[in-house]
This record gives sequence, C-alpha cells and structure tokens, in this order.
Amino acid sequence: MPPRPSTFSIVARDPEQDAIGVAVQSKFVSVGSVVPFASADAGAIATQSFANVAYGPDGLDLLREGKSASEVVETLTDGDDQAPERQIGVVGRDGSVAAFTGADCFEFAGDIQGENYTVQGNILENRATIEAMADTYESTAGGLPERLIAALQAGNEAGGDARGEQSAALYIVKPDGGYDGANDRWVDVRVDDHESPIDELERVFRVYDVTLLEREPPDTFRELDGATAEAVTEALVETGFSEEVSSGFGEDERAALAEFRGANNFENHDLDTLEDALARGWDDAEGSGETRLVNAIWHGIAGRERA
Repeated sequence: MPPRPSTFSIVARDPEQDAIGVAVQSKFVSVGSVVPFASADAGAIATQSFANVAYGPDGLDLLREGKSASEVVETLTDGDDQAPERQIGVVGRDGSVAAFTGADCFEFAGDIQGENYTVQGNILENRATIEAMADTYESTAGGLPERLIAALQAGNEAGGDARGEQSAALYIVKPDGGYDGANDRWVDVRVDDHESPIDELERVFRVYDVTLLEREPPDTFRELDGATAEAVTEALVETGFSEEVSSGFGEDERAALAEFRGANNFENHDLDTLEDALARGWDDAEGSGETRLVNAIWHGIAGRERA
C-alpha cells in the first residue's frame, strides 16, 4: 500500500476577492503535489488520508456541472470501495461546503465546516488541531492567503500531525489571477521538505506576494529619511547595491533601490511605492540585509487591498 498523505488542511473561499483555495501541512514529502486541487470556474478540493487523487479533477468536473459540495462528496465516495480510508474537503465557487472523514481514517481524524470553509485532518494529536484552525480562520483579519496560513499555524501549535512536520502548500485560484492574467493560478507556493514547513511557507509566500501580486496604491507616499533611511542604505550596502551609507535617501540611494528592485524582480512596484513600503514597514521587519529589505516591503504593503 502506498504511504498516506495524512495531514491537516483547510479549503476556503473569499467571495469578496473571488478567490478560492487550499492550505495544507503534513509529515509527508511534497504534500502540495497530492492534496490540493482548485479551479476558479469550479471550486477547491483537498483529498487526503489514503488519498484518492482522482477526487480532485473528478470533483472539480462535478462542481462545474452544477453539483453542490455535498453532492460531490456523496458521488465520489459512493463510487469508491476504499472510501472508509479517505478524507475529503470541498468548497464550491457557489459557496457550498462539505467534507467526509472515512471511518477507517487513523485517529485523530475529523472535520469542521463554517461559512465558506472546511477544515479536516487525520493522524492528528487531537481534535483541538482542527478547532484551532477553524477559530483562527474565522477571527483572522486580512486576505485569504494570510487567513489560510494563520489557520495552518494555529493547527500546528494546537497539536498538528502526530508524526511531525515535513511539507506544506498554499494553492489559491481566482479568475485571471495567474501570471500576466493568463490563467487562474493566483497563489501557488509549496515547501516540499523542511523542518518547519509552515514557517518556510509563510516566508516564501511573502516573497511571492511582493513579486507577483498586485496591491492598491497608497493614498499618500512616504519618503525615507532619518534613522530609517540610514538603516535601509546600510542594508543596500550589505547586499552590494550601494557603496556607502548616507543619512539621507537621495538620487544615489534611489538608484541602488532600483538595482535591488530589478535583481529581485519587483518591477510591478515603482520606486515611489517601494520607498513608501520601506518607510512604513521597516520597524516591523525582521532579519538583516536583503531579508529585512524584503520583509519591510511586505509589511509596508500588507495593509493595502490586493487588486
């Protein structure tokens, strides 16, 4: 028998952003290649435990045909002799929600549903894992990616996978949300093998967010000055984009920031936007050098709505 991607996951829909997706963690290599399925014209599905990966494409097809999430779950499991070993969570683009936890899934196994979301897990330390995920998803402010990651963190802290941690994934779709608007793959981030996969997933997502996701511009732009300008210039020197530290942020420093922008593929933000983000986010950012520069930009744009 193949290994089970026993895990905890959340499937959720954000009707305001017209986005829907899955976040998942497991003591299983490359869980993102097995569990999450999503399509902007249908919905999102997590298939796990002794995963039947056909549940993904087949379930999305059923959603496209107009089936509700509960009808999808019923159809898939009724036609599967090994359904007692399966676990599945489904959210349709129409907002319908359903899940199934087979009687033979390894304990603890269970699921919880709420408005526009379902959480599920198996081989967990406790039921508190999925309870914490549901509570955190409902209470966390921000966009769908932040809420999904927060739910994973909360589940892990409450108990998580009884076997430990290894991989995590975040997959969210929305119409025309992909690169250059050419597909629906809005967020697609995976950590396939890591000692702290959810933390690493959050770090990688922040880079992805700054690089690929659009934000509404600020009402007013802040300029770098004083101690913050000096600290940003020090970071640019440390990363080789500037030659000397200055107490101001003039043409030379902006030229260095432009080089940093190009090297990191941040061209979707103009220099005024990057300077504004650094000014707003510097004090909240962690790390040093390039790590702090990226974190500061993310913190600086995090309060603005995604386009």
